[in-house]
Amino acid sequence: MRGGIVAAGAVAGYLTLQWLGRNYGATRAERQRRLPGDDLIRDAMAVTTHATTIDAPPERIWPWLVQVGWHRGAWYTAEWVDRLLFPANGPSADRILPEFQHLAVGDHIPDGPPEADCEFIVAQLEPERHLVLYSEDHLPPGWKERYGAWINWTWVFVLDDLGDGRTRFIFRSRGRAGPAWVAAGYLLVIIPADFGMSRQMLRGVKSRAERTCGDRLRDHRPDVLGGEHFPASLDA
Repeated sequence: MRGGIVAAGAVAGYLTLQWLGRNYGATRAERQRRLPGDDLIRDAMAVTTHATTIDAPPERIWPWLVQVGWHRGAWYTAEWVDRLLFPANGPSADRILPEFQHLAVGDHIPDGPPEADCEFIVAQLEPERHLVLYSEDHLPPGWKERYGAWINWTWVFVLDDLGDGRTRFIFRSRGRAGPAWVAAGYLLVIIPADFGMSRQMLRGVKSRAERTCGDRLRDHRPDVLGGEHFPASLDA
């Protein structure tokens, strides 16, 4: 009896993580909405949509998004996660990095050390509106050659200006993988894990962008960076 209750609780908890991994923070309308990049993977076996409201306009959020990546700004997860899972990458950036503020369609964004051969390609980009990243490389080394494994997936970051100094930040992934055992692993493991990682990224971007706005209100000494004005303290 007790074992059955424990098993039922474990199943319920796992199903909750599956739901959160697909839908955390997003409204039903946002989950059903068509976003840039959706057409790149038409028959996605898994779609996740997450969202949060940021008390900052899109132009204050965009610089944090264009500098993401390995040995760039990282992914804004918690410092303990960065140190545990990505020790060679270092902690996520807590300031705007001028050297990574120029991003264009076709650019490559590394997501691991060179020997991992793991990266995103910028598929679509509209400044201060959306950024679409595409990858066929996020597999363990050697799996393609040894097992015929493959994966296609996209990440899209969308900034919806709410018109009152706030922004709705939507983060979606769409993916397909094979053969069947790789697809099963993706669905069983990656989707629940996406709840924790995506939640941390949303919070990381939100806290940084909102702090930037606070710094701007306190410091009116602008530095020009790529045509935008940023507080001098961010470049210190």
